Amino acid sequence: MFISSIINGEMYNEENRETLPVKNPYNQQEIAKIILASREDLNAAVDNCYETYHRIIKKMPAYERADILLKTAQLLEARREDFAQTVAEEAGKPLKLSRDEVDRAVQVLRFASEYAKQINGEVIPLDAAVGGENRLGFTKRIPLGVVAAITPFNFPLNLSLHKIAPALAAGNTVIFKPAEKTPISAFKLVQLFHEAGLPKGALNVIMGLGEELGDPLVEHDKVQKVTFTGSLPVGKGIREKAEFKKITLELGSNSPNIIFEDADIDSLVDNLVTGAFAFSGQVCISAQRIYVHESIYNEFLKKFVTQTKALQIGDPLDEKTDFGPMIDEEAAERAKLWIDDAVSNGAKVETGGELTGAMLTPTIMTNVHNDMKVIAEEVFAPIVSIIPFRTEEEAIKLSNDSIYGLQAGIFTNDINRALYVADELEMGGVWINEISTYRQDNHPYGGVKQSGIGREGVKYAIDDMTELKFIGIKLN
Repeated sequence: MFISSIINGEMYNEENRETLPVKNPYNQQEIAKIILASREDLNAAVDNCYETYHRIIKKMPAYERADILLKTAQLLEARREDFAQTVAEEAGKPLKLSRDEVDRAVQVLRFASEYAKQINGEVIPLDAAVGGENRLGFTKRIPLGVVAAITPFNFPLNLSLHKIAPALAAGNTVIFKPAEKTPISAFKLVQLFHEAGLPKGALNVIMGLGEELGDPLVEHDKVQKVTFTGSLPVGKGIREKAEFKKITLELGSNSPNIIFEDADIDSLVDNLVTGAFAFSGQVCISAQRIYVHESIYNEFLKKFVTQTKALQIGDPLDEKTDFGPMIDEEAAERAKLWIDDAVSNGAKVETGGELTGAMLTPTIMTNVHNDMKVIAEEVFAPIVSIIPFRTEEEAIKLSNDSIYGLQAGIFTNDINRALYVADELEMGGVWINEISTYRQDNHPYGGVKQSGIGREGVKYAIDDMTELKFIGIKLN
């Protein structure tokens, strides 16, 4: 199977192009080849998006955009199993989680369809100021033009739609650069949009290596906005190169979860095991740090270890599998080095830490310190650290001692304490009595500090993908 760029609705699959294999992370079998795009292809794709925006999309009424998004949602829903199998095979994500991702992707499209018809401005009372008599003012939101969407491997369908769907809903065109490790679902998604009636050139996908195409895409003078999900170093580079373009950056995290002494351990252990090890911890808001009040620490640790050992490890395409491989062996080996480094400095592995190929078993660590990589940095791996604390202030201080601030979880039955701690945590989002890994597709999602810039969540992404224009009228 060959996967190529799609520009103006056409596949770019000329002969004698360089290719890149796409492998199943579980068994390393080749499942496709990417036909790598050149910089000339990238320029052609952006130019085509730019021309299509001015010729067609800018003039398309909201109801037509909404209808296309809804039709795409219906087509995706009808092909749920095919897309779930694709995500499971190319990303190594267990089939049950891949189905959840498809379901969420359908929901994102439906939200985008609804919000496409609700983009509005407001009337400004100009006579509130001296000299404003006999004047009328109002605002409207207008699309930006060409939006560059650069997406990661971990949610190849849903995170792509968190960028593409709001951009199209707002009346923009999109140049889409998916992760080279998970291109098949992206390729199928673009075809789905065209089948739903999206005009050719409104959504072009460019296939290739990030190090080859990333900079020229970000720097292109016809791109008005860059929306990116990925690593902190790459995000910093985009911010420097984007100049005056609008940007949204969804970057790293090492999400804390705080469990107070009045929490119901039995009701939250299962959720936290899921929050720590879903998709092998390759989730930005994975429960990486769990702070547990010292009075219940031993009880919680014992139950957490027991539940972790009960996870079914195996082939992502097996219906029974809870836990599969990391995206590749290099990522797994890097995570194993972090475990070994922590152990050499006094940390203890309670369970897990075994590496075979790209499979790193679910790992629970204790006796860790804030200067260890498994705490200080984003592990993006199936590694969770469990740390005792004594007081609210200590839990807050430990949680905030990070360059990141994306999302956190708090567990307590004391609403006053919950709201106080939520206010004190330096995070873009805080869940009370829910794991940090939980995300709904219609709430504002994004971080503070070095976790990123801007917000996703369809309505909030649309705001970032439009420009506010003021129009004033002097009346006779």
